[in-house]
Amino acid sequence: MTKKAKLTPRGLYQSFAYAFNGLRITFLSQQHAWFYLAVTVLVFLASAVLGISPEEWCWMIIAAVSVWTAEALNTAFEFLCDVASPEFHPLVEKAKDVSAGAVLICIIGASAIGFIILGPPLLEFLGY
Repeated sequence: MTKKAKLTPRGLYQSFAYAFNGLRITFLSQQHAWFYLAVTVLVFLASAVLGISPEEWCWMIIAAVSVWTAEALNTAFEFLCDVASPEFHPLVEKAKDVSAGAVLICIIGASAIGFIILGPPLLEFLGY
């Protein structure tokens, strides 16, 4: 049976509690999540110090959210695969690899956005 929150103040609170529990589970079960958190904080600090524009902030936020969303979905997918096939299965292995590949695609895209936006002001800041 799945958890379901009603559309009441208490139900809304419960929905957020489930969501925050999901974030907690992601951090407790995925070592990469801590790395992503550190990179996100560093990139956002660099963005603030370098004074990027509001439009550039939007791109940076979208990039970070895409990586976090992909990682959360990958984590959920891995849990579901483990339940569906507790024993090793080559198709489950492929599915997990493809899911991890989706995270990598987001990381590559987010990195490209970060380099395009932060590269020029960072080089200027460093005197190049």
